[in-house]
Amino acid sequence: MSEPVRPVLELDQSTSAADYHSPGQTEGDGGKAGRFWSERRIPAGLVALVVLGGAGLLLYDVAAVRADRPAMHWRRVFAADLAKWRLDELGVLAVAVAAMVLGVCLIVIAVTPGLRALLPMRRDVASVRAGLDRDAAALVLRDRAMEISGVQSVRVRMRRTKASVRALSHFRELDDVRADLDVALAAGIKELGLARPPALTVHVARPSAKKR
Repeated sequence: MSEPVRPVLELDQSTSAADYHSPGQTEGDGGKAGRFWSERRIPAGLVALVVLGGAGLLLYDVAAVRADRPAMHWRRVFAADLAKWRLDELGVLAVAVAAMVLGVCLIVIAVTPGLRALLPMRRDVASVRAGLDRDAAALVLRDRAMEISGVQSVRVRMRRTKASVRALSHFRELDDVRADLDVALAAGIKELGLARPPALTVHVARPSAKKR
């Protein structure tokens, strides 16, 4: 007597994945827009306060010396200590390295846009500039993916240049589910209206035995 044929052969497959560029990146829709720049009020305010306080204190001391008054006690002590220190001492090197690192950090903050969580949208109207939060974009793609038949759960990770989608499917062929996700998510990315549509990575797998 022959063995019965299993009715659901597609469950033998465990994973299906694809990595490609979104069609929106090659269609030339135009309306390009640069990233949003952070105002960085707190770092700018702190630097301004430190510079203003230090400059005011030095100017007051210089003016006092010019008026034939003795220099402030802290400046005399500081000058005496500087005369004793050697450039190769560990403390001097540590202070120099700390100042250098702080300076590099301030330069990086000054020349980088920031606001990495805000994705610029196409500028169809020159006078209007809009952005979309990455979490909101990921939520839109997740809702699109959950509409696909066979999808049990979806996790979307949205970056500036790449959208990673990991889905669990409890029935249907995984390749068929992934193909439907490719189409739906590509359309979803295009409808987001981003200036630079991200590349799309789709990974579909079976849920583990504990989750079934």
